[in-house]
Amino acid sequence: MLTRLVLTDFRNHADLALFPSAGFVVLTGENGAGKTNVLEAVSLLAPGRGLRRAALSAMARQGGKGGFGVAATLDGDVEIATGALAAAPERRVVRVQGAAASANALADWLSVLWLTPAMDRLFVEPASERRRFLDRLVMALAPAHGMHATRYDAAMRERNRLLASEGPVDPDWLSALEARMVEHGAAIDAGRVAAVAALDQRLADAPDSVFARAALALEGEAVEAGAFAHALAMGRRRDAAAGRTLVGPHRADLLVTHVAKAQAAALCSTGEQKALLLGIVLAHADLVTERREVPPVLLLDEVAAHLDPSRRAALFERLAGRGQVWMTGTEPGLFTDVPEAATRVTF
Repeated sequence: MLTRLVLTDFRNHADLALFPSAGFVVLTGENGAGKTNVLEAVSLLAPGRGLRRAALSAMARQGGKGGFGVAATLDGDVEIATGALAAAPERRVVRVQGAAASANALADWLSVLWLTPAMDRLFVEPASERRRFLDRLVMALAPAHGMHATRYDAAMRERNRLLASEGPVDPDWLSALEARMVEHGAAIDAGRVAAVAALDQRLADAPDSVFARAALALEGEAVEAGAFAHALAMGRRRDAAAGRTLVGPHRADLLVTHVAKAQAAALCSTGEQKALLLGIVLAHADLVTERREVPPVLLLDEVAAHLDPSRRAALFERLAGRGQVWMTGTEPGLFTDVPEAATRVTF
């Protein structure tokens, strides 16, 4: 968990220091006060672009000196920090215990999961959004997954660039890029398959609750190294004409079904979709705690706003004792059922 969080010129916060305790951290205030900005800052302490997926330059405070910083102390006195310098506003800087590190290295120290109102449409968005969501789940279980995804994407982009070039293409260089895609693509697929199977079993074994139960499956052809390498080599002309690579784990999709209704999540009501998503996130948090023996940090933005009192109480009861949980809301009354020991901050 985080024991200290310091924001410098981040979004609307010129200089903010918080000292959260274990358990619940409740942030309340009017819209635009900066509650979600705090959650975004915490999400940057994990690999990736954070819960808004914004450009780094957009995170720097308007009217500031340029650049920004997010620093935290974890229990055990581990210091991690990230940000961007004014001289290079789109270049992310990461430090662990004062030493330069890669963004993917953050996954070795902290697991951060989040649920935001923007994710309510996850099941009706393009497959790319569900892959991104799934990969965050996998990374929390297997930190190396982020490295494989980064290297796969880099090799695929370079292959696409070469195929689109007008001049002659070195076939050996193409083969080398495809070999990297095969290596990292197989690892990506294996990580996803294992995570989906484990999470689906966790959801199936969970006791009945007020939240809808989901069933998960991975759609897309399994990545077998030999077959994938052959498909890439044979598909060069086709991929060149399409302007993109048409086979591989980057075309997989996460399928979610409402078990009680035997209905695809995309066809469920908005409320049912939110309940399904919340159930997945909570089950995954339990799975991470079991696998890594350390609970993830949960960021739940406006999670209580559209729940009736009984479901809010059920949610808080389920979250109790599951590590550090950051929640935002406009009204303090939404969190009356949260234990008194919670850290409460009003903006």
